[in-house]
Amino acid sequence: MVAIVFYGLYPLMTCFIYIVTAIIYYFRRPARPEYLKESDLPFVSVLLPAYCEEDVIEHSIEGILHLDYPRFELLIVNDGSTDKTAEKVAPYLSNPKVRFLDKVSNEGKAMALNDAILCAKGELIMIMDADAVPDPGLLRAMVPHFKSARVGAVAGNPRVRNATNLLSKLQAIEFSSVIGLMRRAQRIWGRVMCVSGVAGMFRKSALIDVGMFTPGMATEDIDLTWKLQTKFYDVRYEGSAMVWMLAPETFGVWWSQRKRWALGLGQVLRRYSHVLRTWQMRRMFPLYIESAFSYLWSITFIVITLFWIFCYSVGHPPKGGSPIPSFWGMVIYTFCLLQLGCGAWLDSKYDRDILRSYPVSIIYPTVYWMLLALTSCFYTTKGLLKKVNILEPVRWNIKHSYAEKP
Repeated sequence: MVAIVFYGLYPLMTCFIYIVTAIIYYFRRPARPEYLKESDLPFVSVLLPAYCEEDVIEHSIEGILHLDYPRFELLIVNDGSTDKTAEKVAPYLSNPKVRFLDKVSNEGKAMALNDAILCAKGELIMIMDADAVPDPGLLRAMVPHFKSARVGAVAGNPRVRNATNLLSKLQAIEFSSVIGLMRRAQRIWGRVMCVSGVAGMFRKSALIDVGMFTPGMATEDIDLTWKLQTKFYDVRYEGSAMVWMLAPETFGVWWSQRKRWALGLGQVLRRYSHVLRTWQMRRMFPLYIESAFSYLWSITFIVITLFWIFCYSVGHPPKGGSPIPSFWGMVIYTFCLLQLGCGAWLDSKYDRDILRSYPVSIIYPTVYWMLLALTSCFYTTKGLLKKVNILEPVRWNIKHSYAEKP
């Protein structure tokens, strides 16, 4: 009975909390980011780690070089690529803004970034993925947050630029209505889950203070975000700081990505379990508890579904807990669609095309939700139970499912 109540009430409560707090954030935040005078703009180092990105890295470099910002450098880190990534970068080295760190051996993304951070000239460091193209106003939107000395990082707003099939459209909705909405809500709570590696700005001194990226963590960006906040740095979110990324277009690559994300969450929950025993870190409590409950709900979802299937297969339909739409099932479904709609609406002022992807939300609470629950059930559990050697680098996953996009 407890499991069934938790299964039914948890998604309703979280949807309600996320919607309300995200809307509070929306009305508390100014309509436009505060822009600094040209003379007050600090120098920024843009780091672009790459491994076997020959098909996409030129678009990213072109986008970065067209940023509307007077003082910045682009530091590209080639982490021992075995393709033509270095050859694609070579023509840009004549630009005085571009620097190139060409590593002979592949040591993983975290190590590549750590090497680049120590070489960066700027006190503010913008980190992007090599398949992402920034909005021209990216740096101007993020830099003003660092006027506060407590700010250690600012999360940007990743947007999907290849929403061409059902899977990529679902991810476009997810980044607005789940990830984006959660970051807005978490800013009201006081702590942010993750400054994504695709679009995040950091204070260099803060990075060094916390030991930079951890090589052995499956999701080095989540781990770093939690490290900063357990050191009492402020982490913020800026919705107008957009970066256009390429999302997986095939199920195999998507599944591989989500396995890593789920594994990384489990590792983070294990590594930072001490926050619940430390009163000084009480502002981390809601973040940790919500993450843990989300994992527990995924297990409950899978167990109840399997129990329902088993009971029907032996001819004894159970009472309650059925995944087939019923009254409570439709209530949960409706709340989920409301959350997805709210997120799409909030992001539509930045990304006008996001509302075109909203119709695919109709299958999000069923098929997509089940797949996410499966990754969490198996791989978050693995991350919780298996001790991590934090010094053993996690290597790059070079599988790509997308074609070159202009």
